[in-house]
Amino acid sequence: MKFDTPATNNPIDQLKVVGRATDRIDGPLKTTGRAPYAAERHDVAPNQAYGHVVGSAIARGRIEAIDVSAAKASPGVVAVVTTLDASPLPNGPMNTATLFGGAEIQHYHQAVALVVAETFEQARAAAALVRVKYSAAPGKFDLAEAAPGAPVVKGSEQRTGEFEGAFAVAPVKLDETYTTADESHAMMEPFASIASWQGEKLTIWTSNQMIAWAKRDVSKALGLKPENVRVDSPYIGGGFGGKLFVRADMVLAALGARAAKRPVKVVFSRPLIANNTTHRPATIQRIRIGATPDGKISAIAHESTSGNLPKGKPETAVNQTKLLYAGANRLTAMRLAEIDLPEGNAMRAPGEAPGLLALEIAMDEMAEKLKMDPIEFRILNDTQEDPQKPGRKFSQRQLVECLRLGAERFGWSRRNPKPGSMRDGQWLVGIGMAAGFRNNQLTKSGARVRLDSKGIVTVETDMTDIGTGTYTIIAQTAAEMMGVGLDRVVVKLGDSDFPVSAGSGGQWGANNSTAGVYAACVKLREAVAQKLGFNSADATFSDGQVKSGNRSAGLSDAARDGDLSAEDTIEYGDLSKTYQQSTFAGHFAEVAVDRFTGESRVRRMLAVCAAGRILNPKSARSQVIGAMTMGVGAALTEELAVDTRRGFFVNHDLAGYEVPVHADIPHQEVIFLDETDPISSPMKAKGVGELGICGVGAALANAIYNATGIRVRDYPITLDKLLEHMPAA
Repeated sequence: MKFDTPATNNPIDQLKVVGRATDRIDGPLKTTGRAPYAAERHDVAPNQAYGHVVGSAIARGRIEAIDVSAAKASPGVVAVVTTLDASPLPNGPMNTATLFGGAEIQHYHQAVALVVAETFEQARAAAALVRVKYSAAPGKFDLAEAAPGAPVVKGSEQRTGEFEGAFAVAPVKLDETYTTADESHAMMEPFASIASWQGEKLTIWTSNQMIAWAKRDVSKALGLKPENVRVDSPYIGGGFGGKLFVRADMVLAALGARAAKRPVKVVFSRPLIANNTTHRPATIQRIRIGATPDGKISAIAHESTSGNLPKGKPETAVNQTKLLYAGANRLTAMRLAEIDLPEGNAMRAPGEAPGLLALEIAMDEMAEKLKMDPIEFRILNDTQEDPQKPGRKFSQRQLVECLRLGAERFGWSRRNPKPGSMRDGQWLVGIGMAAGFRNNQLTKSGARVRLDSKGIVTVETDMTDIGTGTYTIIAQTAAEMMGVGLDRVVVKLGDSDFPVSAGSGGQWGANNSTAGVYAACVKLREAVAQKLGFNSADATFSDGQVKSGNRSAGLSDAARDGDLSAEDTIEYGDLSKTYQQSTFAGHFAEVAVDRFTGESRVRRMLAVCAAGRILNPKSARSQVIGAMTMGVGAALTEELAVDTRRGFFVNHDLAGYEVPVHADIPHQEVIFLDETDPISSPMKAKGVGELGICGVGAALANAIYNATGIRVRDYPITLDKLLEHMPAA
């Protein structure tokens, strides 16, 4: 199905099932432990052996030799595979690190060997006996030191108007630098894969967000025909972008299974997750804003520097600044420093999440210089068209409505704008806000839908559910389209034998995958109507019945002679070029800071979101509060601490890497504006799972400033950055 004109009325608009707050249909399986995650799939391949990964003990250099004799002689060992046994395995187009193979070491904990044994304990014990002789080389591990000479990434510098001249003459100016830390995805479920060979055919049961990408990249890495690779990932215990790509667990499980001549399971330890896989890279961001005395932005520049391995990509922290506020004279640019830390890559809302941490503090600082209310300053500089391409309208843009409603519901009028003036006993209390922004991304997505003689509708697509509620919204879509209840829909996900979907990432999954199911259901409706002798153009589907004119028949009657099946893919035309499609939010937070210790405690949080039609308000709210929680971590606690001498993340487990826990998070309120976007898709929906993190950290930082009068521009805002500057107690 080609989607190249705005959506009009369609069966989804009935909203009998779609748009209703619905319990997740996979919830009972997960709460009772019956949803099998990758490491728990004991029944998929008999006689599984266990692989344990040996990670590099240096961050840069070469391997001179590997002695595996003691490991091979260890009890229970079946096989040992080393990096010297293989050529460097080619990687997918989005990755920069070598997964396995060759003598060169690019980063700490790069996989150098896999020991396969009868039990996990035997494999781990034998792995400790592998002896590796290294030739270490000096590396660059400090972004602050590498940043000054970092070149501008080709094609990243974008200009509108003449920024330098406009900024020079602006009556009111801001020129500040902000930093964000390296962050770990810290997902609950580790990276895990089980691999099994049948001749030249390979099956991998794994935890991966993008099944089609995984099939493609495993095939390429191992030199296999794509049709000889099957990837299966029906349940994922968290990914946040870290599981977008093939990682070493998948290829090592396959290599180990080939060497052992039996299925092999590989599960990463927590330190390997931090250092072997990807992370959100640290940034250094310079923001300059010039404005007229009445608050109109005349010049705005955002330049960000991040680090990565050679041939790596930058953190796109300037993305939102291109589109969020008006201003005739604009400059955005990204610089990339080559450093030898583990690979930096996508983490929930790459670009906007760290970029808004800086931009939305800068907007508050500018409002203070102008003696304006922060909300009114943002509203004054709102725009209904792409500021880089005048005349190109936003398909929907309700940022002002988000800010106004948020201010009303949160009690913004009761905020004292003078920092340090609100107190509650020993606590200094502050209220802050920030705008949220995330683009709506469109990508084609397919599905297959089948109707059987019992009236059961089965949906098959390689779409994944990373805890987002995908099973449920896909079931809701099929139920709405085919006129049946949720109890008559079966959803099967995450298998590369199914039609290729959008996959999970970039908050594009919900809108695109359901649009693909919509397209397949349109075809199935046509087949049903034809089978029943109805005109498909005027046939209606409701309560298990198909009606046309004064005739009706049971839906299941159409499959009386055999199952009916339909497959289709949603493909997008040029609407995204004609209109800018984005999502918006207003984030509000109240924070208390202990005036003696500098400890920060979040008291209240609110997000008001404008993100198209909300397909399932219950699971969408869950997505937003989860994102808000991650925003608290980014603002107050999360930082991968770099050993700048040896080049690794030292706090590489959940004891040292501090994510928020229940005691850190207060009640969170989420409001969705009543919005549909017919420019986006037949579903008239957009994504929301990443919008929820965009702006949260800055709202907290602005609240801390309101509480204490201390402006911290280096995240996370830990108590040591506050303590020596605290107002006199």
